[in-house]
Amino acid sequence: MAQHNELGKKGEQLAIDFLIKKGYIILDKNYRYLKAEVDIIALKGEILAAIEVKTRTSDYFGNPEEFINPKKIKLLLSAIDNYVVERDLEVEVRFDIIAIIHNKKETKIEHLEDAFLHF
Repeated sequence: MAQHNELGKKGEQLAIDFLIKKGYIILDKNYRYLKAEVDIIALKGEILAAIEVKTRTSDYFGNPEEFINPKKIKLLLSAIDNYVVERDLEVEVRFDIIAIIHNKKETKIEHLEDAFLHF
């Protein structure tokens, strides 16, 4: 497996562990719909959180969350819409980002709730 793929998987596991400690229930990982993938779908109370995890070894080229573009947001919207409809859920949906800097010296996790709005 390529090193960036290993970093991504490690980041997703760090994010899951972080969310569980914060009281979230993990419903799905790597949910795919058409060309979209939602890294983590979690429930906290009545809120369904669609979570994009971005992991980097440093912030030299920018913060991890800065690498989510409008096309990715559009794909996330379609995927989570399908998820809610096919499961007939009555929940409020929120889009979060978990930005992780993970290297040999440190691991920093930042949870950005309501990271972007959907229309």
